[in-house]
Amino acid sequence: SGALYRHATAETSQATLASVSPVFAVMKFDKEGNTTYFEKKKTELYQELGLQARDLRFQHVMSIATRNNRIIMRMEFLKAVITPEFLLILDYRNLSLEHWLFNDLASQLAGEGQLVTYSLPFEFRAIEALLQYRISKLQGRLNTLQPQIIETLEALVDPKLLSVDRSKLHILLQNGKSLSELETDIKVFKETILEILDEEELIEELCLSKWTDPQVFEESTTGIDHAEEMELLLENYYRQAEDLANEARELRVLIDDSESIIFINLDRLATRPVGLPKAGQNLMLPRLPHICLQGKLEDSVFMRDPRIFWLVTGIMFLGSGLIWRRLLSFLGRHLAPPLPPHV
Repeated sequence: SGALYRHATAETSQATLASVSPVFAVMKFDKEGNTTYFEKKKTELYQELGLQARDLRFQHVMSIATRNNRIIMRMEFLKAVITPEFLLILDYRNLSLEHWLFNDLASQLAGEGQLVTYSLPFEFRAIEALLQYRISKLQGRLNTLQPQIIETLEALVDPKLLSVDRSKLHILLQNGKSLSELETDIKVFKETILEILDEEELIEELCLSKWTDPQVFEESTTGIDHAEEMELLLENYYRQAEDLANEARELRVLIDDSESIIFINLDRLATRPVGLPKAGQNLMLPRLPHICLQGKLEDSVFMRDPRIFWLVTGIMFLGSGLIWRRLLSFLGRHLAPPLPPHV
C-alpha cells in the first residue's frame, strides 16, 4: 500500500508539474530554409534535445554556450538552440523579432542572404545570422540616438539663445540614459564573444559538425581549419561591436564636453533680469560703479552724448552721498549712549 501511495503521489506531482510547465512557441528552420511552427512544453522540449531545464531558462542576458552537441544562444528577447541539422527559435512571438524571422532569416540560412559562411556547415550559418541580427539592432539604436543627441546639443549650446528650452534638457537626459543602456549592451556583446575567443576549446565546441560528421569537418579549400574559421567569424563581429563602442564613446564625450557650455548659458540667462532692456541694465545702481570704471558704457544709448554721461555720474554720486548721510544719521540715533535721567 505504501508503494502504491508513493507511485500515485509521483504521478500526481508529475501531472501537476506538466500542467504548470511553460509552453514554448517554436519556429524551426532546417538547412534548406524550410520553416515549421509548433508549440511544445518545456519539459518535453529539453528532453528531446538532450538538454537540462536550466538550459532553456528565461533570461535576457546575452550568452553563448554549448551542451550535448547543441549551441544555446540568448540575446535579449532572442532564444535559440542550434544543432547540425536545424535551428530552433523559442518564443518567437515578439514584434521586434517576427519581421526578421519571417522575411530574412529563412533566406539567409538557405544561402540567399549572402552570408559569408554559406559554404560552411549549418551551425556557422546559424551563428552568423544571429550575430548579424544582434549587431544590426545595436547599430540601429545608435543610428537613432546619434542625430537626436547632436541636434539637441546644437540647440542647447547656441550662444545666441535668449532662453533655454527645458524640454530640450529633458530630451538630452533621456537620450543620455538610452546611450548608457546601449553602451552596456555593446559591452556585454563584446565580453560574451571575447570569453569564447580566449578559450580554444570553446571555439572547437561551437563546430558541431566535428562531432557528428567528421568528414564534413575537414580543412576548407582555403587551407584554414573550420575552428580557425569560427574564430575569424567571431573576431569579425567583435570588431564590429568595437566600432560601435567607439562611436557611442564619441557621443558620450560630446555630451560631457557640451555640459560646461550648457551650464554657462544657463548661468548667464539666470543672472540677466527678465524683461529689462540692455540700457536699463546698465543704469542699475549696483552695476554703475563697475560699468563706469571699466568703460562699458560706450555702446549704451545714453552714451552718445558726453553730457548724459556726466549727468548720470553726478546723479550717481549725489545719490550715494544722500544714502551715506542717511546711514550716518541712522547709526547716530541708535548707537548714541542714552542720556541720564532728569533729576
